[in-house]
Amino acid sequence: MDRIDLLRIFIRVAESGSFTHASDTLQMPRSTVSTAIQELENRLGTQLLARTTRSVRLTDDGQMFQQTALRLLGDFEEAENQFRLHSSQTRGHVRVNLPSRIGRLVVASALPAFLEQYPGLDIELGMTDRSINLAEDGTDCVLRVGPLQDSSLIGRRLGLLPVFNVASPSYLERFGIPRTPYDLSAHQAVLYASPSTGRIEAWEWEQDGREESRAVQGRVTVNSAEGAVACCLAGLGLAQLPAYDVLPHLRRGELVDVLPQWRAAPLPMTLLFPHRKHLSHRLEVFTDWLTGLLEQHCFPDDFRG
Repeated sequence: MDRIDLLRIFIRVAESGSFTHASDTLQMPRSTVSTAIQELENRLGTQLLARTTRSVRLTDDGQMFQQTALRLLGDFEEAENQFRLHSSQTRGHVRVNLPSRIGRLVVASALPAFLEQYPGLDIELGMTDRSINLAEDGTDCVLRVGPLQDSSLIGRRLGLLPVFNVASPSYLERFGIPRTPYDLSAHQAVLYASPSTGRIEAWEWEQDGREESRAVQGRVTVNSAEGAVACCLAGLGLAQLPAYDVLPHLRRGELVDVLPQWRAAPLPMTLLFPHRKHLSHRLEVFTDWLTGLLEQHCFPDDFRG
């Protein structure tokens, strides 16, 4: 096994803390991973990993070498990329994780054109709303919506995702159009209950630089964005939903943008990467494409409010 492969395997084991997890994400036998680590330790003449029956952790030498390995691998990939600038020469595997509805509504339908442009790239598209550990899962990048809590990761801010106040035309015909958030007492809302806590979320808006909120009434409660969209389309009440959920419906006239000057605070959208000096060319290609796609679908010029 060449030295670059040894570095890649060592970094994956070090980040995941598990031979089994590393072998799964690298898609190679556990015995191959174990043999590679032994070969690397023999080459260096030191123990990099302390192994027990339940865990794997870096030794002091292993912690020092991890930073060297990251730098060496980054420098190699940067040098390699100098000769792979054409799309037909871009090859490899990109593992990305996205919020489920962004993945389904925005990314999946656009992937065929991307894969046609880059025939040497394969994409493993994880779509989940749970928080994942990039190192443990072997994920190259993850898109997060909302405030960040991972301080050890590299982040690329994409922009602020608008949250719209929407209602169906049939609802507005029956109940009228609210002009300010204080009119909501005379309206019905599609109530959203947090899947994790069951708490009904309040209606939120920004006013004079402050974030305001108030409880709203409604006869229907949902615990998913899909449920909120469906109930709103059915005329069951007003709803607050992110741009990617409602823009197609707004453009087709199936939903109406209400209270545009009284929206909730927009949500930051960030791409996160493992703590590495360089991104591989294949990952840069994919994230540049993803960034442009999200700008088109999530930060629209035609609904600025």
